[in-house]
Amino acid sequence: MGTEGGPSSPHSAVAQMMQVIEEYMEDYNQINTAKLRLVLFMDAMSHICRISRTLRQALGNALLLGVGGSGRSSLTRLASHMAEYECFQIELSKNYGMTEWRDDVKKVLLKAGLHSLPITFLFSDTQVPPPWAVGRIRGGLDTMHPSVASWKVIKNESFLEDINNVLNSGDIPNLYTLDEQDQIVNTMRPYIQEQGLQPTKANLMAAYTRHIRSNIHVVLCMRPRSPSPIGEAFRARLRQFPSLVNCCTIDWFNEWPAEALESVATTFLNEIPELEASSKIQVCVYIHQSVAKKCVEYLAELARHNYVTPKSYLELLNIFSILIGQKKQELKTAKNRMKSGLDKVAQGGALWAVASPALSLVPITSYFLSLPLTPQLLRTSEDVAKMQEELEVVRPLLEEAAKDTTLTMEQIKVGGWALPASGPQMDTTIAEETRNSVQAEEIKANEKARKAQAIADDAQKDLDEALPALDAALASLRNLNKNDVTEVRAMQRPPPGVKLVIEAVCIMKGIKPKKVPGEKPGTKVDDYWEPGKGLLQDPGRFLENLFKFDKDNIGETVIKAIQPYIDNEEFQPAAIAKVSKACTSICQWVRAMHKYHFVAKAVEPKRQALREAQDDLEVTQRILEEAKQRLHEVEDGIATMQAKYRECIAKKEELELKCEQCEQRLGRADKLINGLSDERVRWQETVENLEHTLDNIFGDVLVAAGFVAYLGPFTGQYRTVLYDSWVKQLTTHHIPHTSEPTLIGTLGNPVKIRLWQIAGLPNDTLSVENGVINQFSQRWTHFIDPQSQANKWIKNMEKDSGLDVFKLSDRDFLRSMENAIRFGKPCLLENVGEELDPALEPVLLKQTYKQQGNTVLKLGDTVIPYHEDFRMYITTKLPNPHYTPEISTKLTLINFTLSPSGLEDQLLGQVIAEERPDLEEAKNQLIVSNAKMRQELKDIEDQILYRLSSSEGNPVDDMELIKVLEASKMKAAEIQAKVRIAEQTEKDIDLTRMEYIPVAVRTQILFFCMSDLANVDPMYQYSLEWFLNIFLSGIANSERADNLKKRIANINRYLTYNLYSNICRSLFEKHKLMFAFLLCARIMMNEGKVNQSEWRYLLSGGSVPVMSENPAPDWLSDRAWRDVLALSNLPAFSSFALDFVKHLSEFRAIFDSFEPHREPLPGIWDQYLDQFQKLLVLRCLRGDKVTNAMQDFVATNLEPRFIEPQANHFAALTANLSVVFKDSNPTMPLIFVLSPGTDPAADLYKFAEEMKFSKKLSAISLGQGQGPRAEAMMRSSIERGKWVFFQNCHLAPSWMPALERLIEHINPDKVHRDFRLWLTSLPSNKFPVSILQNGSKMTIEPPRGVKANLLKSYSSLSDDFLNSCHKVMEFKCLLLSLCLFHGNALERRKFGPLGFNIPYEFTDGDLRICISQLKMFLDEYDHIPYKVLKYTAGEINYGGRVTDDWDRRCVMNILEDFYSPSVLFPEHSYSASGIYHQIQPTYDLNGYLSYIKSLPLNDMPEIFGLHDNANITFAQNETYTLLGTIVQLQPKSSSIGGQSWEEVVEDVAQIVLLKLPEPINLQQVMNKYPVLYEESMNTVLVQEVIRYNRLLQVITQTLRDLLKALKGLVVMSSQLELMAASLYNNTVPELWNAKAYPSLKPLSSWVMDLLQRVDFLQTWIDGGIPAVFWISGFFFPQAFLTGTLQNYARKSVISIDTISFDFKVMHESASELKTRPKDGCFIHGLFLEGARWDPLAFQLAESRPKELYTEMAIIWLLPTPNRKAQDQAFYLCPIYKTLTRAGTLSTTGHSTNYVIAVEIPTDQPQRHWIKRGVALICALDY
Repeated sequence: MGTEGGPSSPHSAVAQMMQVIEEYMEDYNQINTAKLRLVLFMDAMSHICRISRTLRQALGNALLLGVGGSGRSSLTRLASHMAEYECFQIELSKNYGMTEWRDDVKKVLLKAGLHSLPITFLFSDTQVPPPWAVGRIRGGLDTMHPSVASWKVIKNESFLEDINNVLNSGDIPNLYTLDEQDQIVNTMRPYIQEQGLQPTKANLMAAYTRHIRSNIHVVLCMRPRSPSPIGEAFRARLRQFPSLVNCCTIDWFNEWPAEALESVATTFLNEIPELEASSKIQVCVYIHQSVAKKCVEYLAELARHNYVTPKSYLELLNIFSILIGQKKQELKTAKNRMKSGLDKVAQGGALWAVASPALSLVPITSYFLSLPLTPQLLRTSEDVAKMQEELEVVRPLLEEAAKDTTLTMEQIKVGGWALPASGPQMDTTIAEETRNSVQAEEIKANEKARKAQAIADDAQKDLDEALPALDAALASLRNLNKNDVTEVRAMQRPPPGVKLVIEAVCIMKGIKPKKVPGEKPGTKVDDYWEPGKGLLQDPGRFLENLFKFDKDNIGETVIKAIQPYIDNEEFQPAAIAKVSKACTSICQWVRAMHKYHFVAKAVEPKRQALREAQDDLEVTQRILEEAKQRLHEVEDGIATMQAKYRECIAKKEELELKCEQCEQRLGRADKLINGLSDERVRWQETVENLEHTLDNIFGDVLVAAGFVAYLGPFTGQYRTVLYDSWVKQLTTHHIPHTSEPTLIGTLGNPVKIRLWQIAGLPNDTLSVENGVINQFSQRWTHFIDPQSQANKWIKNMEKDSGLDVFKLSDRDFLRSMENAIRFGKPCLLENVGEELDPALEPVLLKQTYKQQGNTVLKLGDTVIPYHEDFRMYITTKLPNPHYTPEISTKLTLINFTLSPSGLEDQLLGQVIAEERPDLEEAKNQLIVSNAKMRQELKDIEDQILYRLSSSEGNPVDDMELIKVLEASKMKAAEIQAKVRIAEQTEKDIDLTRMEYIPVAVRTQILFFCMSDLANVDPMYQYSLEWFLNIFLSGIANSERADNLKKRIANINRYLTYNLYSNICRSLFEKHKLMFAFLLCARIMMNEGKVNQSEWRYLLSGGSVPVMSENPAPDWLSDRAWRDVLALSNLPAFSSFALDFVKHLSEFRAIFDSFEPHREPLPGIWDQYLDQFQKLLVLRCLRGDKVTNAMQDFVATNLEPRFIEPQANHFAALTANLSVVFKDSNPTMPLIFVLSPGTDPAADLYKFAEEMKFSKKLSAISLGQGQGPRAEAMMRSSIERGKWVFFQNCHLAPSWMPALERLIEHINPDKVHRDFRLWLTSLPSNKFPVSILQNGSKMTIEPPRGVKANLLKSYSSLSDDFLNSCHKVMEFKCLLLSLCLFHGNALERRKFGPLGFNIPYEFTDGDLRICISQLKMFLDEYDHIPYKVLKYTAGEINYGGRVTDDWDRRCVMNILEDFYSPSVLFPEHSYSASGIYHQIQPTYDLNGYLSYIKSLPLNDMPEIFGLHDNANITFAQNETYTLLGTIVQLQPKSSSIGGQSWEEVVEDVAQIVLLKLPEPINLQQVMNKYPVLYEESMNTVLVQEVIRYNRLLQVITQTLRDLLKALKGLVVMSSQLELMAASLYNNTVPELWNAKAYPSLKPLSSWVMDLLQRVDFLQTWIDGGIPAVFWISGFFFPQAFLTGTLQNYARKSVISIDTISFDFKVMHESASELKTRPKDGCFIHGLFLEGARWDPLAFQLAESRPKELYTEMAIIWLLPTPNRKAQDQAFYLCPIYKTLTRAGTLSTTGHSTNYVIAVEIPTDQPQRHWIKRGVALICALDY
């Protein structure tokens, strides 16, 4: 993507490419709900380029290989978007199955084929459909077709098969319906016709397929090397579906390189303001890489898987960004909060002297509360000095003001005061006289005014008569306009009324009339019309004049002249109105004027009187005003004097107040300065510390974020190591951090942690860390919680929030989840397995998006609103689950597995709470009161800051603030006192806690011993809750004591035994001593009394670098001598081998002793070694007595009662049932853990009868198809209060989850109180752990020993039965014989191969059928049919179980002793000593029981016909089995002699590799020993060389691979890991065993044996065919024997079928026989077990004591034709390859371990040696 035209630098090309991809990404994010936020470092861009190139190519498909979380899917989506392709990925919902898959694929193919849309089909190997997609399986898989069990795998494979077809051909067979096929044909027809081809269906479908292949691009995301089931199948899948490789371009997504990690960190951290990112980036990279390395160690040492993916790294950066943001915000808020207060404080420094104590005493729980108080504190002294100066200035002013005030007051008292405003002297008396005079004048003036007013009112009354007419006239005039007047003037012949009016107006206006001739000639009459018209000339003026007419001064002449008019009837307004409107108004005016004249005339005298009265009043008023003026002047003088007085008083008061305030302030400041002078230094330090902490925020938060992101899955020890290494990196890169940062210190909130602990979070550090991780993780948390502690904590913590609890197995769990998301409730998904339902993916990844403004999430097929308060928790009870990298990236895994230190803390708390409730109560009170006091101080501080921010003016004057400050000081003092008390109480509590630590340590050891038992047997499961109940009852019930030391010893003693005896009830007998010994050893290890390397030697032995000669071969075996030499490698035993040789005779005495474990050791060793170290010496000499020594060891170091028998057998079962039943409840299942051959059903029925429950007991034997029946039975019994008995749970493993669910759903409040659930099961790892943990377990074992078996057999009989046979005496005698035989057959098993090659499970049923047959045959036959009895018992009833011919021979021979006529005699003995004998048949049942009880408890070998040495073999096997069991419990992380596990393995691997010879040159051998007809030995040699070469190559290759894996050069596969564990434990790796010959030797001996075998072949090759063959050295000895017969057959020309071997034991030794015999061969290297070869008597003889194996003389195998077997003087002795004798049954009918049978001379009957179990062995086990 360089620039066009011209070259560009690589750097600019990369930058340009990045820009282009970022633009595409931005575009993608705008159109998709699921956003991509990718950091484009070089590696990511190169992957995008590769994927883009692949997608754009024709037929371009990609196979992306890498772990989940490495960005494969995201980059594919982006590349598809860049190519403008649609990207399709299946969406798994709850019921997604094959149908949905086919529909999805079809949809994609049709889009690509019909619509030619380019599509990317993205498929991941994690998209495995859930197992319930075919419908919920009820009743278990055993009720269905067997193929359904593997549904999940088949489905996933069929998905891949379809993808393979698409890749290969573009088509999937039988995918389309007929309609779809028609649609395809019709769409493709035009394309075919364009190309000129025939539109046949084949052509049309081929065109469609071409369209698909050109448009569809499959991208597969897979994990190549994942240890998960999906990852392991990867190679197989590639072979099965070759198109995955052939049709795809492979792109490997390797671990992100450092450059990528840096680039991503840079992008993230640069977004954080004020962050110097460079150094922090390096630390982020280191954190990620260090955890990745630690994961490898974690797996190697603890076998726990954890994955680190790029997603984890992004989580780290994301958490860091968020946390830094939060903390900065806290800081800003704290600063701003203080700032407003500090600004105010600057006004009054003394304030802080009060405020500071409170503030300084607030416990600063936040990291970032920094109060810069120091400047104010330092200013306080200066402020006080200023106040003192101020006070000095104020004091003289105050004195002067006091003088002024006194003087003024005196003046007022005397009555004289100089008033500058007035001239004459005046005092207050004059002022008073003046006021009286003024008041008299005022009264006079008021009287005159009243009179004048009365006159005025009277005149006005008269006027009021005329005024209405006047007003009406004027109003009428106003209504006229000029036109009205003009109209009158314009009249040529005015009517009389008009004339009258005009005349009247003229008279009123004084207008002279015009003389005109009258009617009579010559007469002149007055005519007013013409003058009147002149008057009307200007209408406006005319009207105005009328208005302004002087109505008050109308002349008398005018009145006289107008009177006639007034009196004239015609001169009425009504009459005039008829002729003229204007004249009417004028008429009204004239009449009004006339009337007004007469009224005014009457009023005039009154007016005159009014004028006089007003003049008089005016004079009076003037006198009054003058008097008032004088009074005002007097009062002003007085007011001025008073104001002056008040001013003096105020000034005095102000100065006094100021002085008082100043003195108060000065006093307060003075006190505080004196009181706080010693605090100042401490405060300064506090401030500096806070500022220091503030500076270190980035470093602390960075490692805390790393802790949250990565360390959840690790145990405490690993967390500490990693965290410490990160802190060192902070120092290296100069990133500021506090000296010892911790997660809890940095992120923990003490109040919140306390609430968690109240809710049930354990109080140890690990658990609190887990709580903090849970709080701050950005992903949902998944707790690995085998002890259900997290489960309980979450349930309590979220109880009030309405927590929803459900399991994946619930039918409606998705609905419950949906409701929780919708309503914002917390939900807990509990008891998940190693896989989660893929339908949960959107919830786990929080794939929310916005829809119409709401946040939504798509769950399955439905879109639901997503509530912000939703929280999700997941828990599993699996102790060590293996989660895939994908799950690790989606969730934060938190390891809640109990750690020793964590349990110790919890137990310590509990023991204190029980023993010293007062202290525990005090501590709780302390925590509560401390929290309360902190809150109070916080409130006061808030109040102070609020007052400061809201107060105006000087804060020193804010009395409320000062009150708050005083209160805070008192509270601070009170809290200081309480803190001192609290500290003392805490010290007391801690001291007491320290004293009780031994109890917690001991109990913790007991718990982990107990929990380790699950590794011994899957049924040994115990819950923490059960254990804590025992712990608490132990404390309550243990003996009290006067002093604490004794009390602790009592608790420990009681607890240890109480737990032991409780657990023994559920342990098999063989594991009880092991458990007691383990307890004892671990307790002593804790006390430093047992050395780790010595412990390891006891368990596994040791190796010898250089073998020296055995000093006493006559009694000391080579194995024992080798062990002595290996023991000398231990520091404490360095001179032991030398001393051993010096004291041979004393050691011989120990070796021969009956109780060697109690014999004193010779020389210094008895004093020098402790009891444990003596066990090591005993292990070398007498392994058979180690168990006895262990018993003594336990008895001495714990107590003797730990080795006393704890009865679990049938005799004690009924008693046990009542005890167990008493402790049970309806919700607690009662579990019988069976051993083969036991059945507690009869005892349970008997117990039910005793409890009156026989009719209310329902039983069912589980197996195929029984699931639904069992479920229905249980549901009805829960309601009705019945007992349910489910037998053989191990036969219905697939129904067990359903049973678990049924038990979990039993509601304690609703279940009937009589309901009980009884279960039986053989040990099975499919049995649900929760049932075992919450149930009450009893192990049921058959009785041990012949005596116990006889007792059991006879306990079930009755006298009636004994006497029911016709031949009573014979029946009783033969019955005792038969029961002895039954006990014999059962007990022979304990002797291992000496007893029977295969341990057969003979049952009571076999005995019962034999007894009934015995009675039947005795009743039916006259004589006793011994032959029939022996045949039915030996060949059918017991023999029917026997698969090995040699065992059948043994059974028949033993039966011969018990079913014979001699047993009918009372004196008959069954054993040589006569202890086991026949008794008088006259005895009744009690007589027989008495006899049986008199027999020895421990069986004597003679009853079995075995040598006393058989007990040694049995005891040795018991010892090594016990030690082997303890080996299983050893952690890999323990180191020996300073060496780590890896170093030990590496050393062993290198030593073996150095010793191994090169493979033999096969070609040279074949040349030297060609295939010859007459010499079959050549062929035998070549075949042996081929086999040994193959073995040598495997050993060499695997050792080299292991060494590389230990160095990290290749992957440590599971096979290599198992091999390393074998090398560490000195056992032969399974990888080698698979290619090797059978052998039981430990690794060191096995390697020496291998070298000897190869050396034997090499000697043969170099020196020719040997004279004597070492038969043990052959890989396949049968081929050698066949070769010998073949040589003879060819030489003698006889059919090989007719030839068999004759056997001759030779007198000569191997060194004496120099040449091969003429026929046959000599063989040596065999060992006799159960007998010895006597070279003098030349026959078989009894073994010497403690001589378990002896070398056999050389045997000559002489081929003889048609040989007949001899009957006398020999024992037909089988040869086996190893001591186990058992193998798989081969086609010959013999065991694969069997070689041949040889005849050995003897003077004893053959039966004697058969019962002895005598056999020849090729190779021993040492």
